[in-house]
Amino acid sequence: MANAGQSFQEFEQAGWEDPGVVAGYHEHMSGITTQSVDDLLDAAGVGKGSRVLDVATGAGYVAGAAARRGADPVGIDFSVAQVRMARERYPGLRFEQADAQALPFEPDSFDAVVIAFGMCHLPHPDLALREAFRVLKHGGRVAFTVWDTPEHAVGLGAVYGAVRAHGSMDVGLPVGPNFFLFSEPAPCTEALRGAGFVSPSFRQVPQVWRMATPDVLLEVMSEGTVRASAMLRAQSPGAREAIRAMIRQTLAAFKRGDHFEVPMPAVLAAAVKP
Repeated sequence: MANAGQSFQEFEQAGWEDPGVVAGYHEHMSGITTQSVDDLLDAAGVGKGSRVLDVATGAGYVAGAAARRGADPVGIDFSVAQVRMARERYPGLRFEQADAQALPFEPDSFDAVVIAFGMCHLPHPDLALREAFRVLKHGGRVAFTVWDTPEHAVGLGAVYGAVRAHGSMDVGLPVGPNFFLFSEPAPCTEALRGAGFVSPSFRQVPQVWRMATPDVLLEVMSEGTVRASAMLRAQSPGAREAIRAMIRQTLAAFKRGDHFEVPMPAVLAAAVKP
């Protein structure tokens, strides 16, 4: 739970410094989020020789994939714990702790800036886009992925729908941007153009969460996330059981043999620095 008076940025950063949260996200969510990495790099025009800034690098998956293409990536994250994991996983690559909203790089330094599922963790995502614009070379590209709306990202929709039905969304968390702010085309286009970019694009990228039982969803959201985890921990025991039952009911339609295949698409936005 957030501390009294804690800002959204302090809350998010403290959460992602927890080694248990970082390990849980890596173990359970990386199998989903990495499904859109190639689409993200393609949208940013990343290829051999590209100098790439991977913002909110997490465990370094995108930087690692860029390096496999022959690019020269630099990964940054506000979390020391994430940077440590990225360095362990990709010891030959460069990872640094840095703020996406105040990048420690000179103007016109990169051919591409990519942000995989990091926008929803920033208190001022518009600042991050302006910083991406600043450090990009002319003709460089920015691309970012976020989760699709809860109607399409069924795992997220199941959790939030169950909390609305049987618990409370108002549990005293620091106020931050709407988690799904960039899940629709208009806000993405507006933010990209506002930062100075041109030729914005927006599309869905299919992803699937394969899990043994619906209970995995609640366990992962409770242990391997920050904002959702705090919300779920704040529910009463009775509400949590009702939330669990509703999630089981919602996901029943996605059973495939001995496992469940839950749609968790990303949306991918990209644009060019003129």
